[in-house]
Amino acid sequence: MKIAVLGASGTAGREVVRHARANGHDVAELSRSAGIDLATGTGLVEAFAGVDVVIDASAPQGGSGDDVIAVHKTAAQHVSKAAQEAGVGHLVYLSICNIGDECFDEFDYYVAKREQEDVYTASPLATSIVRSAQWMEFANNPAAVQFSDREVVVSDWLIQPIAVSEVAGELVRTAEGDPSNYDVAGPEQIRLPELTERLLRARGDERPVRSEEPPIPQLATGVLLAPKGAKILGPTPSQWLDEAAEE
Repeated sequence: MKIAVLGASGTAGREVVRHARANGHDVAELSRSAGIDLATGTGLVEAFAGVDVVIDASAPQGGSGDDVIAVHKTAAQHVSKAAQEAGVGHLVYLSICNIGDECFDEFDYYVAKREQEDVYTASPLATSIVRSAQWMEFANNPAAVQFSDREVVVSDWLIQPIAVSEVAGELVRTAEGDPSNYDVAGPEQIRLPELTERLLRARGDERPVRSEEPPIPQLATGVLLAPKGAKILGPTPSQWLDEAAEE
């Protein structure tokens, strides 16, 4: 099977490429560095030639000042159109658990991901949506973690994190099967400041960690936890931290 991976140079995309190749698939790594521009659609039809499945793990980038929602929606439209023109049989999209909760209505990135889901599900393409909880790797993500020489400030999110490698494996397994929509999350709940602090300590970093209230109160009270029916995959935070400390 030939699989095209959008966002192949990103955190999830790299792992998707690794899993797909380990499973014996022919992989086309697609990213901006490979001449693919999701904002304009440049290069997509040619890149999808002979492709059986597209896995979209991308994070579309617009120009300075561009509306993030419009950028994501336009990117999905270009991907969908090109995939149809190229005769792609299946598209697998990486999304986020609980993305439809109304508390995210003012959170542009989540609204943008909703728009992409809508574009793909409305298309005639056979489409799968895999919604992931926050990744373990979010422990040092600048979206919620601010580093300085004196301290590390972390937004007090309650999460049920999953290792990005497990998410990537699910994306590839989904690509290999019939279209399906489902959620994936890790086995344990943990507060993000604790996860960040444990990762820092495991790596010998003694900077103090200070938590702060998140901009959306529900981020601290469970909106990011696994929804009912989610597929639960290890490792636990402790197991992941043991491995991360060695990196």
